[in-house]
Amino acid sequence: MTRITIDPITRLEGHGKIDIFLDDHGDVADCFFIVPELRGFEAFCVGRPVEEMPRITSRICGVCSEAHHLAAAKACDDVYHLEIPSAAKKLRELLYSAFFAGDHATHFFILAGPDFVIGPDAPPAERNILGMIHKLGIDVANTVIGARAAAHEIVKILGGKSVHMVTSIPGGVTKGLDEEERQQVVAHAEQLIEFGKFTVGILNDVVLANPAYLELILSDPYTNRFHSMGTVDSDNRVNFYDGMVRVVDVDGAEIVKYHPRDYLDHVEEHVEPWTYLKFPYLKRKGWHGFEDGSESGLYRATPLARLNAADGMATPLAQAEYERFYETLTGDKTGKTPVHQTLATHWARVVELVYAAERTLELATDDEITSTDLRVLATEIPTEGVGSVEAPRGTLTHHYVTDERGILQRVNLIVGTTNNHGPISMSIKKAAQGVIKRGVEVTEGVLNRIEMAFRAYDPCFACATHSVPGEMPLVVRVRAPDGTILAEAGR
Repeated sequence: MTRITIDPITRLEGHGKIDIFLDDHGDVADCFFIVPELRGFEAFCVGRPVEEMPRITSRICGVCSEAHHLAAAKACDDVYHLEIPSAAKKLRELLYSAFFAGDHATHFFILAGPDFVIGPDAPPAERNILGMIHKLGIDVANTVIGARAAAHEIVKILGGKSVHMVTSIPGGVTKGLDEEERQQVVAHAEQLIEFGKFTVGILNDVVLANPAYLELILSDPYTNRFHSMGTVDSDNRVNFYDGMVRVVDVDGAEIVKYHPRDYLDHVEEHVEPWTYLKFPYLKRKGWHGFEDGSESGLYRATPLARLNAADGMATPLAQAEYERFYETLTGDKTGKTPVHQTLATHWARVVELVYAAERTLELATDDEITSTDLRVLATEIPTEGVGSVEAPRGTLTHHYVTDERGILQRVNLIVGTTNNHGPISMSIKKAAQGVIKRGVEVTEGVLNRIEMAFRAYDPCFACATHSVPGEMPLVVRVRAPDGTILAEAGR
């Protein structure tokens, strides 16, 4: 049996590798997606005061620190049994919407874009952000950089810092908006809306107008039928900050809709010995191994999954793009028929970018956004709480249990990438089986087409890695200066 290793995999947050095993005929026999890093936040946060969690967990990842900051703050609210003021909630969501627009811009133009703008088989030296600038022009680069700067500036105004913000605390936020700052945020939000329209134009002109790319998106190697998870508002429309978690099956029928506090009634985690990541699955369906389809317990929690799990978008421009997305890919603009093409996640991400920009402006122009009613104080004994938001990479859940002093006794985090671990592994394997065939030369471009399967998920392994105590897989290798392995031991 022949082994092909992609190490490291590229254009993602964190570290990972892919081991592909070929049979004697040169076909893919098996494929393993391996994450070699361990962060362990669930363990070392135990013993800390719970109110420190919004600051500690934002350090899990510099890319999506806002997601952990707000999930942690919401969990702290729940621990202390607090209902935060309306203005505080809107300020948190305003910050989060701006962050979402900037984060999706990063992935679409920097991490995923080179595969479609430069081409999946282009040399790696060209298939990157510099190649994008060379092909699309410096004006496009300036537009992208300007939009990301606008999003970061909103986060900085509201959060105190553009990364690792400090604004959200149990019971609300530490800082509001004065009128001058609000006008700045409005100007930045208007810029983000124009950027959303610009991004739709790039998607149309560069990706969807290319028949080869559309064929690639719709091809079988990049298609898996998984259930879909996402947070929705009271009208079953996509919401990033607050709502109920809704799961629909492969045909679009609702399996369950639950309050984030009840996640343990619906989600279980499976452990494999070859990875630090766990494999969440739906309890109602059960664990049936790595399979998709109606009987599988695996689900996706991605931009694509959020659109599948919802009945629409809550803003007009995004709703129009939502309808075009489904009408193009399924023939039904209502979204009742789920899309299962993994690479369509990039298009779904653009729909969400437009929504995030519109929602940013909605909140910035809300009369209540400059209110000074920003926090309520805790009066009850802390106990247990759950906070959930939709991270760009999927549903993010923080679960804290404290003693009567508010000292953490147990911490559980299920992050977007962990939710998607099973689908990521299966998507990579199916892509590998689709592009590696007997007699086909395994070029760098072929391997990149396999990487495209995980890149659609925009995975973040920095915050996803966990391990069951006592079952941590470990390999220690001693190498000579020339790289020869002198000794190896493991457990």
